[in-house]
Amino acid sequence: MITRQSTLTCPHCGTARTETMPLDACQFFYDCTGCGVVLRPRPGDCCVFCSYGDVPCPPVQAGESCCGQT
Repeated sequence: MITRQSTLTCPHCGTARTETMPLDACQFFYDCTGCGVVLRPRPGDCCVFCSYGDVPCPPVQAGESCCGQT
């Protein structure tokens, strides 16, 4: 079962917010609601959910590559 909710935690200020992940697209940018920093995926991650979320993106959960990543 794919989980669509993930709590993103900003590494700069610690603000955490639960967001709904898209099923058909990667999210490369996320504006922190606490400090306003634009989060981008860490090197080697396909999206902000895989970098800063408590649940990875739906394709990764399904054991697939995400957004052209292998």
